[in-house]
Amino acid sequence: MAPAPGTPDPDAILDLRGVDKAFNGVSVLEGVDFSLRAGEIMALIGENGAGKSTLMRIVTGIITADRATTMTWRGGPAGFATPRRAMDAGIAMIHQELNLLPHLTVAENIGLGREPLTRLGLIDRARLRRDAAALLARLRQPIDVDRPVGTLSVGQQQMVEIARALSLDARLLIMDEPTDALTDVETAVLFEVIRGLKAEGKGIVYISHRLGEIFTLCDSVTVLRDGRTVHRGPVAELDEATLIRHMVGRAITDQYPYLACPPGPERLAVEGVSAEGVRDVSFTAAGGEIVGFAGLMGAGRTELGKAIFGASPLRAGRIRVDGQEVRLRHPRDGITAGIAYVPEDRKAEGLIQPHSIRTNMSLAALARFCRPGGVIRRADERAAVDRFMAAFAVRARGIGAEVRTLSGGNQQKVSLAKALMLSPRVVILDEPTRGVDVGARREIYGLINELKAGGLCILLMSSDMPELLGLSDRILVMAGGRLTGRFARGEATQEAIMARAVG
Repeated sequence: MAPAPGTPDPDAILDLRGVDKAFNGVSVLEGVDFSLRAGEIMALIGENGAGKSTLMRIVTGIITADRATTMTWRGGPAGFATPRRAMDAGIAMIHQELNLLPHLTVAENIGLGREPLTRLGLIDRARLRRDAAALLARLRQPIDVDRPVGTLSVGQQQMVEIARALSLDARLLIMDEPTDALTDVETAVLFEVIRGLKAEGKGIVYISHRLGEIFTLCDSVTVLRDGRTVHRGPVAELDEATLIRHMVGRAITDQYPYLACPPGPERLAVEGVSAEGVRDVSFTAAGGEIVGFAGLMGAGRTELGKAIFGASPLRAGRIRVDGQEVRLRHPRDGITAGIAYVPEDRKAEGLIQPHSIRTNMSLAALARFCRPGGVIRRADERAAVDRFMAAFAVRARGIGAEVRTLSGGNQQKVSLAKALMLSPRVVILDEPTRGVDVGARREIYGLINELKAGGLCILLMSSDMPELLGLSDRILVMAGGRLTGRFARGEATQEAIMARAVG
């Protein structure tokens, strides 16, 4: 049972009361209460911008609170001045945005800053590699520890990030969207590890927008809305509808709204395509159709999307758009052919974070706003961006706002608008709701259905099985770079898809 608001929990290892934080005069946290006991898995949930990450950044010493009634960690002060002091005190955090050094190896990233030394004071590289391999084995990840992290998929990098956090042997582990890039199988392995940590008496703070995970894994839940604590208590006392109502302040029905549309003529034909990570893939897709792609980590979904877009060179096969064969050697060729691609990693591949909404949205389509000689017609550019801002309900102070200041949902809307400004005929969506809260997800699904109703051909690559089952007209399953299963909407089940996904 959660203590009354403002009342400390005597059994908690971490106890925060009345926490306030503001940035540039804008309040982000107001009187927030949060507590965690040893051996407890606490879900911390809320919409993007609710204050979850800010609260955990205070716990880990990245920022300081403006005010707090009390902040205690294992009976002592919890106001850590630096992340290093929090880490030394036994607190570790897996951030939603990956914090790995791409040029270093897997082993070097896992042991960074805590490298084992030989008697001569040199880095013991053999032990560094052994320790990294043992942690990855615990996560059932056959990743070469000598491989540069920058060559791994996003899901593999997420597992490396988790292994690094486990290497700290922390008493409190904060996980911010740890399964966003993982499939059901990898998620199940991670849950086994988390339950093992709980059995060892560790405290776990679990932040996720995937509500099913909360009911599967967590003991208790704290809900933040607009920087305030609106609910604290056992998960067993809630259902999903009540949890959503706490998060957004209203009921949301039909989380995965399927739109039935009569399919149009064939829009995309992929014949015997092979590329990096893709082997002999063939399928067709029509206008007004959503074709979902399922598969485990490394199955080849992202690689296929990049090959169809022209970002990865074809080794064999051919691609037709509206019956015309297209030669794809560069993303410019994909754009010219009417193909748009929204990447899974919007931070690294989709958007330029320090730039404005305007420059991000118009970047790929900039030639459309140029006079002869390369002079940009700024009024036309602004008008186009304003139209997409209104149509997609992007919440920002204006088109000049830097993308990095937006919530995950609004960043994803900008990334989608950037692709659609090209007026494509085929849209490839790779993990379109990664790191997006339940309210913004519903808005993005509405946008996807509008595109479908408008006759676009949509390829949906997703690790979120309910998302695939809910939105797709057909689902194709990949394993080892090949297509291993094809399901019509009425035939697809999670069990049948998973059977094909494991080859």
